[in-house]
Amino acid sequence: MTDRRLWSYKEIAAHIGVQTDTVRTYRKHGMLPAPDLVEEGRPYWFADTIRDWVAARPGNRSRREAKD
Repeated sequence: MTDRRLWSYKEIAAHIGVQTDTVRTYRKHGMLPAPDLVEEGRPYWFADTIRDWVAARPGNRSRREAKD
């Protein structure tokens, strides 16, 4: 099942356990995927886009555990 809910910086930060400004910095430095939607200048990502990004990030513990 696909999760098409749109997440802002705030939801992404809560999901990965960092401050909102950290997520903004990730985007500024090209470390975050391109937004799925930009509305009134605000970027949004589908929840699945962020979950896929998190799973592919270097050092992701859940990804390493899946290999074991």
